[in-house]
Amino acid sequence: MATAAMKVRKTIETEVPNLGERIKKARKNNSTPLTALAAKAGMTTANWYAIEAEDMKALPLETLRRIEGVLGIDLGVTFDS
Repeated sequence: MATAAMKVRKTIETEVPNLGERIKKARKNNSTPLTALAAKAGMTTANWYAIEAEDMKALPLETLRRIEGVLGIDLGVTFDS
């Protein structure tokens, strides 16, 4: 008889002051057009602008990592225990 497995999810959040502004500054220092950056990150330019304006309740970590990847930066966002 197979044993059923249950998943357990842990959700944590951290506040990062001025994250949108830091992303915007890094984008402006990058010579790649926003349309190309957004496409590489798998999002629309409207979504990217919303992130820069901090018009979102929360930014998924995977999205932040994609943005860092296309910009070639590390914004230093960590989750301390």
